[in-house]
Amino acid sequence: MKIKTLITSFNLLFFFANGVSQNNDSITIRKLYDYYLTNSNCYSNLNFLTTKIGGRLSGSQQAKKAVEWAKKAMYSAGADTVILQPCMVPHWERGKKEICRLQSTSLKLNSLLNCVALGSSVGTGKLGITAKVIEIKNFEELEYLGEKIIKGNIVFYNVFFDQTKIRTGNAYGETVKYRSRGASMAAKYGAVASLVRSMTSVADNEPHTGNMNYDTSICKVKIPTLAISYIAANELAESLKKDNKLTLYIETHCQTLNDEPSFNVVGQINGSEKINEFIIAGGHLDSWDNGQGAHDDGAGIVQTIEIISAFKKLGIKPKHNIRAVAFMNEENGLAGGKAYAQYAQSHQEKHIAALETDAGGFTPRSFGVDTIKDLYRLAASWKNLFSPYLIDKIEKEGGGADISALKELGVPCIGFEPDTQRYFDIHHTSADTFDKINKRELELGAGGIGALIYLIDKYY
Repeated sequence: MKIKTLITSFNLLFFFANGVSQNNDSITIRKLYDYYLTNSNCYSNLNFLTTKIGGRLSGSQQAKKAVEWAKKAMYSAGADTVILQPCMVPHWERGKKEICRLQSTSLKLNSLLNCVALGSSVGTGKLGITAKVIEIKNFEELEYLGEKIIKGNIVFYNVFFDQTKIRTGNAYGETVKYRSRGASMAAKYGAVASLVRSMTSVADNEPHTGNMNYDTSICKVKIPTLAISYIAANELAESLKKDNKLTLYIETHCQTLNDEPSFNVVGQINGSEKINEFIIAGGHLDSWDNGQGAHDDGAGIVQTIEIISAFKKLGIKPKHNIRAVAFMNEENGLAGGKAYAQYAQSHQEKHIAALETDAGGFTPRSFGVDTIKDLYRLAASWKNLFSPYLIDKIEKEGGGADISALKELGVPCIGFEPDTQRYFDIHHTSADTFDKINKRELELGAGGIGALIYLIDKYY
């Protein structure tokens, strides 16, 4: 009887202590959200980054300016130290505005299609390319038609987003292979150029760029490749049904220059106890040149920088070193992510968790958390702390492109997941601008990220 009473007393004590701890955490998290919603610099920082510096493709002067800005912003936020981690990055330039002209004598067509060159593509030069168009639905069809049909023509990958996918990222993942490998696959069968339908589900006239890769194991020949807008793709497809001998004239002036030196920018709050253990949150500082890179990924940059400011101003003294990382070269190379992992290894730094925010500044919905080293189980126990702030899911598996090299080293990774229904409406377009940012959504996302980093530091 005494043993049963002792066990009951112990359980009551445990649940009481746990309840007190959760209540204290709830109070701190409330303070964090209040700070972000009333005093945060996220919105003003993003305004400067996007409207004063603009598109920041690796190797560009704008990217260099963004590095300088990020260093100043991190010190202004209260970083104890700011580290510039060197990395060599690709330097690709778009050149003059692209031309894609639809030409058909029988249909009396001579109309321009909205287009944008894909990152890392070669250019056509000033003479351009004129050729017939072969519409393709998948790589299997391309292989079936073969060189006999494809050679000397332009391949048009007319592949739609799957509208039945609830998560738009899943639809993107299924179609992006035509952007990344489409040119090499088409060149294998003698195509002179390739086109893709823009990676989006929204039926507008905005073309979406993004990086492509020449796979020389498939074909050593490099051909120009572009994306055309959703509406332009529809027009081309409908015209081909009426005249399969129509031609396209395309002209691009892209070029790849020598690699350039650049940097990751790493702002750090020094830990009070675990001096060689690190928790990081990051986004990518570079962005495509055709927009301002507001959602992709200026939002992620300012959200992570603001962790420093929030912790400092609220007097939160972390046990571990907390880092905000502005990675360089996510869009067309991942040099920054690789350089960060190499730096961590060479300095024998122990990273206990890494978070990436690279899905836009929309309303926060969830976190995806790795199951390795039991981080997911711990994070799942905090669901009730996040539910008042409308983050209603903590799901298994997470990460991001920039922290993938850390994941390979065994570091548990986390992906911040806002609502993405509108993300691919503007992803990699000239419409990804500061005016598309909602301040409250941006700050609520930042609050969630800051709260999660606080909890990981306290309990992991």
